[in-house]
Amino acid sequence: MIDHAHDLASVRDATERLLTAVGKLDNASVTHPSRLPGWSRGHVLAHLARNADALVNVLEGRPMYVSGEARDADIARDAPRALDVQLADLRESAARFRQAGDAPADWSRTVELRNGVTDSASRVPFRRWVEVELHHVDLGIGYELEDLPAEFTQREIDFLADRFAGHPDVPSTRLTDGTREWRTGRDAEAGPEVTVTGSPADLLGWLAGRRPGAALAVNGGPLPALPPL
Repeated sequence: MIDHAHDLASVRDATERLLTAVGKLDNASVTHPSRLPGWSRGHVLAHLARNADALVNVLEGRPMYVSGEARDADIARDAPRALDVQLADLRESAARFRQAGDAPADWSRTVELRNGVTDSASRVPFRRWVEVELHHVDLGIGYELEDLPAEFTQREIDFLADRFAGHPDVPSTRLTDGTREWRTGRDAEAGPEVTVTGSPADLLGWLAGRRPGAALAVNGGPLPALPPL
């Protein structure tokens, strides 16, 4: 069962880690490339701020973004800002999300995200937690997948394995870290065709498109190609 209050607290903790780390940068380093193709660190920071506001929109019953084009334009506009402006925006947008999350609400209601995707409102805090943690890694400033909270890593593997379950382009696959296992891909319930073994960080990195999977052991076929998130 999703505990939205727990996840809201986890978002606060992750945001504080992010703000502390970003506060050690300087204006020049914000312009350096991030680990996301075509994006500087400034793009990642701008996206994190605008995503917080977008999820406020979701919680308050408005469209997440005016349009995909407007989302991209906002990120491009805000990416070149100086470090102090980026930090202030991150703090203020995080406070707005926290305020929206603390407001009395029916957390069992269905909300609409991008591209017509719907979900329970109770999952929105976890979605924000994902954004903060993974994009902190994407900044390339010393926070790695191995540094993520163990609970977060397991839950994000759960989420991504479920996301690819039944996908016709992904072979039936068993994932394991040697202790736990997940199943994903087409006909996942019928038995795996491929077994992928690795550390939780490497499994998450591959599922989330952050690592190519070179550190994973694969039996029963090649490492499956995953569709973009």
